[in-house]
Amino acid sequence: MSSSPPRFDRGHTDDLMAFLAESPTPYHAVANAGERLEKAGFRKLDETAAWDGTSGGKYVVRGGAIIAWYVPEGAAPHTPFRIVGAHTDSPNLRVKPQPDMGAHGWRQVAVETYGGTLLNTWLDRDLGLSGRLTLRDGDHRLVSVDRPLLRVPQLAIHLDRQVNEGLKLDRQRHMQPIWGLGDDVREGDLIRFVAEEAGLAAGDVAGWDLMVHALEAPAYLGRDQELLAGPRMDNLLSVHAGVAALAAVSATGEAEFIPVLAAFDHEENGSESDTGAQGPLLGSVLERSVFARGGGYEDRARAFAGTVCLSSDTGHAVHPNYAERHDPTHHPRVGGGPILKVNVNQRYATDGSGRAVFAAACEKAGVPWQTFVSNNDMPCGTTIGPITAARHGIRTVDIGVAILSMHSARELCGAEDPYLLANALVAFLK
Repeated sequence: MSSSPPRFDRGHTDDLMAFLAESPTPYHAVANAGERLEKAGFRKLDETAAWDGTSGGKYVVRGGAIIAWYVPEGAAPHTPFRIVGAHTDSPNLRVKPQPDMGAHGWRQVAVETYGGTLLNTWLDRDLGLSGRLTLRDGDHRLVSVDRPLLRVPQLAIHLDRQVNEGLKLDRQRHMQPIWGLGDDVREGDLIRFVAEEAGLAAGDVAGWDLMVHALEAPAYLGRDQELLAGPRMDNLLSVHAGVAALAAVSATGEAEFIPVLAAFDHEENGSESDTGAQGPLLGSVLERSVFARGGGYEDRARAFAGTVCLSSDTGHAVHPNYAERHDPTHHPRVGGGPILKVNVNQRYATDGSGRAVFAAACEKAGVPWQTFVSNNDMPCGTTIGPITAARHGIRTVDIGVAILSMHSARELCGAEDPYLLANALVAFLK
């Protein structure tokens, strides 16, 4: 492990904070990632158009997923890829198809819980509303109502005297936010409101994918501002680091491999979608890149055989109040650099050879790193790493940044850790 990390550049973390604030949904995240890549010289490709084999940076967007890659000058059809994998979605509350509801003089919005949400963290917060509107002509319009609009009120302690002995929330009855007063439920009221916010008529909107977001801005925290608090770090922190690393590598024009960023949607509920890691999107893009450079199936097989993916997702830092929940010999610390995630039951895809790849990248970048293993009595979660390895036959290593309060509406990490991760990713992609 390195003892001389690169000098901390707060500009990277400042930009991450802006990225988190500007990306309340996966759709906003990929739009913002694409904008950053275009500033770095990348161009957007249409999946329905023919692709050419020219060098340079390219990317495709499908829904809440983005795949971007840089083809160095003279890259052969069988040149292997170096992939940074991540996901754009986070646990939250999402608007139902018939959103207008209410009771006892309150107007409410019907929501469904998405992913493994820490429900109590959404209580008594000022909430906004954001997402994607689908128009009748098939186009999409992003919308973000970034002001206090909704609130999920908690029951007063006087009406639940045992609440501090254990809070139990019913997802159907207790998580529906209020957003106004009135006894009559007005069908179509919410969508009319959101359409107006987007500068549209309600009749223009044929469908929607809307979700709630917490309004508190990301912020440095602590006496010495060595911590970072914010929403959606799981896993926009990795998406942002991957974008920064890919842009940095492309700027040099030098790469032994073809560097790729693959940021998927729907990881938090199993990745089974056309924009999730279980879907064909990544394989299709990589194959088309090979074929566009004049390759055939044999070139594709050679390229995939030499490819390595770093699946970057947040992991658990040791919690000072619950240290017994962690493995006694593996205590990743906030501020200690990125973590290598290991699970012999293949909840993570890391093996010994993958460890060597990650260690080499960190050593090259001068970045310290740590190892995470779950307590044997606490089955760990999983991420896109094992899915990527199994679906595409690609050697995959699971890594990330150690955080506290994972799946909360507001998570916590070390202010320097995102920068260290990005440096490690640059070294890996090169």
